[in-house]
Amino acid sequence: MFDLPGAYALQLIELVGRWNVGPDDLTKGLELGDLQSPATRVDLLKMRKLISRAMRMTGEPALGFHMGMQMRLSWHGFLGFAAMTASSVRDALMLAEKFGGTRTTAFGLEAHEEGETASLLLVEHVPLDPLREFVTFALFVGLVRIGQDLTGEPLTGMADVAFPEPDYFERFGHLLPGVVRFGQPQSRLVFSSAILDLPLVTADPVATRLAREQCERELQSVSQEVRQDPFVSRARQLMKAEQQGFLSAERLSEALAVSPRTLKRKLADQGTSYSELLDHLRLQRSMLLLENAELSVQEIADRVGYSDTANFTRAFKRWTGLTPQGFRQR
Repeated sequence: MFDLPGAYALQLIELVGRWNVGPDDLTKGLELGDLQSPATRVDLLKMRKLISRAMRMTGEPALGFHMGMQMRLSWHGFLGFAAMTASSVRDALMLAEKFGGTRTTAFGLEAHEEGETASLLLVEHVPLDPLREFVTFALFVGLVRIGQDLTGEPLTGMADVAFPEPDYFERFGHLLPGVVRFGQPQSRLVFSSAILDLPLVTADPVATRLAREQCERELQSVSQEVRQDPFVSRARQLMKAEQQGFLSAERLSEALAVSPRTLKRKLADQGTSYSELLDHLRLQRSMLLLENAELSVQEIADRVGYSDTANFTRAFKRWTGLTPQGFRQR
């Protein structure tokens, strides 16, 4: 079962009160439980109904933007506290990536870096339609606003989103400090990698350690049936940490202290494989490299492990529906 913390539903209920929509009318028949309790979880189906009903009753299709503008780290429990007290943006994003499953099993974040460009990818563990717009805008607007508060710096970049431009975007586009590109293969924030090393004004190593320990306990308590095995996350982290190329299956199994056969079995148990992880990481690196107009497609192909440009082009088109040149020119 995919779910989210009840705190998110509670914040949405408070938000729509600005449109004079009462809590009882909004939640009628949904049985959401005690939303004041940190332990309350709301399954994704009920959240979909709640958000759809909120949009209908307020007449505001851009509720995701409003949600992002009022987002606070306190909504995210111990993960938010850990991120707030981290030493840098990089460390905060590493915590968000590792412990995102404590907040929701429906989607997560992945940070990627290549040279002077970095990205923060929104990964859907379950299709978010028909609420993809709401979730994406709420998350991206909220992350940028919180990031500016924690660093004390103006943060700029680009946002790619995996859906067409909605009619209401003109009213709220200025809330994202940079260009928004619609109809993209994936939803992600793209920015200078220098941002990753910005220090946080609220850094506190002792508090981070305490919050991290609590996040570890919470992650272990999440049902094994609905969370991704930490083994898969660890494998992906090791593969993408390689400075040149990616770890081979043999080297990955050595790094994880398991046999190649066990590696294959453990990945298969989670519905994936080494080749799928490799394709995913190759795609993320390729998209970041293509942002650099000085690199040729051949150079990019070489950097992601393809000696032949034609094979790289076919693979990239299979991943995104676009050729590398088409992606670059979009």
